[in-house]
Amino acid sequence: MAYPSRNYSYPTRSSSRSSIHYLILLAFAAVLVFKVDVLISQSIFAARRRASTSRNFVRPTYRRASSSITGFTNGTFNRNFVLSWGEERGKILEHGELLTLSLDRKSGSGFESKKEYLFAKIDMQIKLVPGNSAGTVTTYYLSSEGSAHDEIDFEFLGNSTGNPYTLHTNVFSQGKGDREQQFFLWFDPTEDFHTYSILWNPKCIILSVDGKPIREFKNMESIGVPYLKGQPMRIYSSLWNADEWATQHGLVKTDWSLAPFTASYRNFSAEACIWSPRTRKSSCESTDSAKSNSWLTEELDSRAREKMKQLQQKYMVYNYCEDPWRFPQGPGPECGSKSKINRQSNSNNNINTNANNNDNIIVPRKPRRPRRRSRSKRANKVAQID
Repeated sequence: MAYPSRNYSYPTRSSSRSSIHYLILLAFAAVLVFKVDVLISQSIFAARRRASTSRNFVRPTYRRASSSITGFTNGTFNRNFVLSWGEERGKILEHGELLTLSLDRKSGSGFESKKEYLFAKIDMQIKLVPGNSAGTVTTYYLSSEGSAHDEIDFEFLGNSTGNPYTLHTNVFSQGKGDREQQFFLWFDPTEDFHTYSILWNPKCIILSVDGKPIREFKNMESIGVPYLKGQPMRIYSSLWNADEWATQHGLVKTDWSLAPFTASYRNFSAEACIWSPRTRKSSCESTDSAKSNSWLTEELDSRAREKMKQLQQKYMVYNYCEDPWRFPQGPGPECGSKSKINRQSNSNNNINTNANNNDNIIVPRKPRRPRRRSRSKRANKVAQID
């Protein structure tokens, strides 16, 4: 019987090595493809996440002040301000010509100027929270940084329906405040926009409402009163809850069923000396600039000051210069000697008469300004005026 020949060909050592190298190369290629696929997937996911986040929040970026004089006529809020806290509660609308701040149970909101100023003449039209605004505080002020900061305040203390807002003003120089003056306005500040102005120059500070001066703080360095002239300041505004003290000494709380509460701003304009952090100089330091800006030397004449005094007699409900209860040793020298004694009885009568109609006349014991880019409230302990 014939058997078929067994012509086997066994693999040689060289062919075996080639196969192993091929398998290693194939495995390496597979790992490389897998890693590339993972990197591509991660990149796509990260891009989608960034796109999603950017739709909800865009971190504000802006350049610091340039060194030129600025005149913002009907200035755009997008160009001159940044929403600094409160997330979506602050909105810039109508192509940058309207800004709104809102307050709900979780948080208030605020904005600040992109530039710093060393002297300015600014106007802002504001429409305050309508209806029952008890517990709310709307602020609009200039302020520098640090414990020895300078500050010029407008603060609007809300009230229950039918009762007037209290306009609270204050001036801090080198960290010292306690210079409160409070007013009832002669109109409803919630029905329409009204203009609130701050003139701050080397000679004086004048606060005005609809073009009518309501308060003047003169440069009295000659008698030892520090003046606001060495610290650049930003413009700030905020809307926040202070129902522990703001309305009738904290007895009337915020009605959160009415939230959100909204204040509106428009028609910002300014003539200002812009501060340059790089050069540490103001744009108004040149002689030509000072000559071209008459507001830098503007002050009240005798007629305007007399009209202001008449307005104060009618609408001012509290004056620190006439409060011996808070200042038994007398207020600051800027008040003059006559304010401490001669007008004391008139002041007490004025306060008590208005307090019968509105218990919103309050004076913070330890005033402090809210921190920048913070949700912290400008909460102060208060002293009741008897």
